[in-house]
Amino acid sequence: MNDRRSKAYAKRFNRVFDYIDAHLGDELSVECLSRVASFSKFHFHRQFSEYAGISISRYVLLMRLKRASYRLVFSEDTPVIDIALEAGFENPESFSRAFKKTFGQTPSQFRKAPAWQAWKAQYPMPKRDRRGTMDVKIVDFNETPVAVFEHHGAPETVPDSVRVFIDWRKQSGLSPIASSRTFGIVYHDPKTTEADEFRFDICGEVSGAIPANSQGVVRRTIPAGRCAVVRHLGPHDRIGESIYPLYREWLPDSGEELRDFPLFFHYLNLMPETPEHELVTDVYLPLM
Repeated sequence: MNDRRSKAYAKRFNRVFDYIDAHLGDELSVECLSRVASFSKFHFHRQFSEYAGISISRYVLLMRLKRASYRLVFSEDTPVIDIALEAGFENPESFSRAFKKTFGQTPSQFRKAPAWQAWKAQYPMPKRDRRGTMDVKIVDFNETPVAVFEHHGAPETVPDSVRVFIDWRKQSGLSPIASSRTFGIVYHDPKTTEADEFRFDICGEVSGAIPANSQGVVRRTIPAGRCAVVRHLGPHDRIGESIYPLYREWLPDSGEELRDFPLFFHYLNLMPETPEHELVTDVYLPLM
């Protein structure tokens, strides 16, 4: 397949992935999805499996369970039955069976003590090309004091640290999610770093001092300076689709030099309030 045809093929499958993301609570039949892709319904199932490395029914199930798992952990007041129905299951029993078969935990067990590493291992990452030309802006970032919780360990367990930080925000009231910006500082590339050496700082904007606390949250500063910024649309676990082209393509052609501060993210919205496919994250690359 030549490059032009390959890109056209990828574009059609990207339409399918986007449609699934936006309609997880609806019926997603092979006939419906083949129309979205403009493929024959008689061949679509095999085409999807060859392209994505997983059957269409399995992919849809996993994406529904993924959304449900975030709701279980980060919307603790939402009943399991509501989460099951939102995920497209007819009743909580069928939801619980599918969840346990996939992750080895019932929804209630996962809500109390999520096994994130086993969870992450279940999720395929179909190839998806970055859409269109990368729109990189150069901005002057203002010095920003932040509350910081350091995550050390496997990238898959970052959600456990996020829960700790959310608890601190709720208990302290010092960095309200509704009115304070949320950042993430990336010290290591998860693709090339051993799990026990990986560090990622979870941050919330603050204006004053931070008293000693049981969570270990401390006050630090994201320094002022020039940054290249690119906007990432969609799931956080696909943010590499915006980061790697920034390093690989934009930086060498830009003539810019990197400053001695890590890459960082500004999360403009957050799950579970925002569906995963509607997430917006600005990626900041500090420059000299």
